[in-house]
Amino acid sequence: MTPTLAATRAGLARGWIELRQTFTNAQDLWNYIFPTVILLAVMFFMRGSTVPGTSFSLGSRTLPSALGMSVAFGGLMTMAMSLSIDREDGTLLRAKATPNGMVGYLVGKIVLVSGMTVFSIVLYLVSGAGLVGGLALGDPSGWLTLIWVLVLGMLATMPIGAIFGSLMSNPRNLGMIMLPVMGLIATSGIFYPITNFPTWLQGIAQVFPIYWLGLGMRSALLPHDLAAVEFDHSWRHLETAGVLGVWAVAGLILAPIVLRRMARRESGSSVAARREKAMQRIT
Repeated sequence: MTPTLAATRAGLARGWIELRQTFTNAQDLWNYIFPTVILLAVMFFMRGSTVPGTSFSLGSRTLPSALGMSVAFGGLMTMAMSLSIDREDGTLLRAKATPNGMVGYLVGKIVLVSGMTVFSIVLYLVSGAGLVGGLALGDPSGWLTLIWVLVLGMLATMPIGAIFGSLMSNPRNLGMIMLPVMGLIATSGIFYPITNFPTWLQGIAQVFPIYWLGLGMRSALLPHDLAAVEFDHSWRHLETAGVLGVWAVAGLILAPIVLRRMARRESGSSVAARREKAMQRIT
């Protein structure tokens, strides 16, 4: 067995252990359940509104869009938060000191974030489908679309999240990332059709993966005639795969470079200095 393969297997085992610990930790579970409750409440109050130009419930349209948002948020923010915390407490330094430890560490984080993202999606679907209705859940092609959008979406967002996390030595600085991400969510057609936004805002939203994740999830779970309210009256599967694929390739190329440079800068003295600053903030 090659060292890289051994590290990958260790990373898979590590990720599975962390995933099990998350499912048995009430605080971690609440951090995933609470946003679901909030989104379901929003969709419940939106159920009386309709998508402009149709009689279809705006709440039902929002549910698959929220699934795409969940994938993006998990890949970007959860991954960034995990790396930033592990960098501050010395976990990354210990991984660096182990042969191929960074490979195992990253594989473990991918397993953890992917597992919790899938959990969030299942939670949204099970609890939301009966609440808002109107979803095309009986179409096998729709489920296939959901799977490839989910996989490609995670590949497009998790490497970028890893880059963000490696650049932030302090988890409290992640607010600088949170605000732009929330702005993109608000302008990416998650809660309201993007076709009603100004043209310049539509162009900005389509550069980033959040819009395409929402569109891909809508194409998987909504009736086909709802494509009429999207751009070009189409679900644009080729464009979705293309944009998400470009982000995935860019992230997979850049993330290892940034992570290696970050790991080279890690030392016992830098970890001790960050801990000292953290203790000073507490006291």
